[in-house]
Amino acid sequence: MLLPFAAIGLGVVLLQALVFKDSVAGTVGWLIAVVAVGAGIIWHQSDPSRRGQWAGNLPQTPWLAAVVAESDRRFFLFRFIGGGVLVATGIIGVVAVYAPAGSLGSVFNGVIFALVGLLGVGVVAAPLLYRMFNQLRTEREGRIREQERAEVAAMIHDQVLHTLALIQRNSADIKEVQRLARGQERSLRNWLYKPTASPTERFAAALEQAAAEVEDTYAISVETVVVGDTECDDRVAALVAAAREALVNAARHAGVQTISLYAEVEADELSVFVRDRGAGFDLDGVEESRHGVRGSIIGRMKRHGGRAEIKSTPGEGTEVRLMLPVARESMTAGKESAR
Repeated sequence: MLLPFAAIGLGVVLLQALVFKDSVAGTVGWLIAVVAVGAGIIWHQSDPSRRGQWAGNLPQTPWLAAVVAESDRRFFLFRFIGGGVLVATGIIGVVAVYAPAGSLGSVFNGVIFALVGLLGVGVVAAPLLYRMFNQLRTEREGRIREQERAEVAAMIHDQVLHTLALIQRNSADIKEVQRLARGQERSLRNWLYKPTASPTERFAAALEQAAAEVEDTYAISVETVVVGDTECDDRVAALVAAAREALVNAARHAGVQTISLYAEVEADELSVFVRDRGAGFDLDGVEESRHGVRGSIIGRMKRHGGRAEIKSTPGEGTEVRLMLPVARESMTAGKESAR
């Protein structure tokens, strides 16, 4: 198996021994011989099973697959003999040119022979380099797939299996089963379709977290739609808190199973709408001591430069509109982060 490399190395040694006995060129010849034999050893230390695996990645080029896998001895011998001849020709040509006192033409011929030698090295080493880079790419793709499988398995174990166990344990409680199923559906949708964001940093994530907390606490469904997103500062956090209070009031007093939450981020204003089709109430009849509406919603929005509008009719439901002008600093920061 190592015969072509050994022949190249032996030819170089014999040639330098005949032409250069004690010169620097003789040392170079020994170096080339050692490199040739070493390349052969490294080449054939590779696992034969990997050769077949690499060859399987080349279905459109059967001749190249045969060379890589070394399954066809004709290609194998042709490659090594051809590469060896080119390397030997290049070495002999360089030695023959530089042995006597050469002119500019002899230097040019030496360059040509050197290129021929390099071509021979390429013929011998190219499949090895191809296999090495292909192996690195395959291993990298395998690590990525394994990491993705591990993440999916961890998510299923931590969320889905845990929720299924709780559903089985509380199968007699229909509301609890619905709450668990609704929460798991929301979690899976967020994991599949929505980018991960911190509720303390992004407006949309903060609203979704508030809706999820109300769903889990009061066993209702909050249909959430958020158009656009922005950074979450103190003013935006106050808007989210007011929206959460509106959701809590609807969950506690409206007597419905579904509440709608719609939010939109515009260039100059943030808007949040909370609607239900429940019992409704008379805003003028709310006592001054009740701070859920006047303090936590209307008062909070006023303190942060926004406004709140509440429309409610007994027996027809309630709509809470929250509007917050976007501060100039927030608009500038949003544009810079978008870039």
